[in-house]
Amino acid sequence: MYVCICNGITDKQIRAAVAEGVTSLQQLEDKLGVASQCGSCAEHALSLIAPFGETSPVNPDLFYSAS
Repeated sequence: MYVCICNGITDKQIRAAVAEGVTSLQQLEDKLGVASQCGSCAEHALSLIAPFGETSPVNPDLFYSAS
């Protein structure tokens, strides 16, 4: 399933990155580009990382408004 529509990134790609050692949203952004555009995928991406590392909430003020 697509997690990041802006960059066409799937949950499988995120899980593979986690298996390769990614443990934070920043690392995921650096590796795949997740949450680098509108940011609406950040919370879902974090939910895939949380069991393996970062669990801090995403600050929605860091991203553009969807409207």
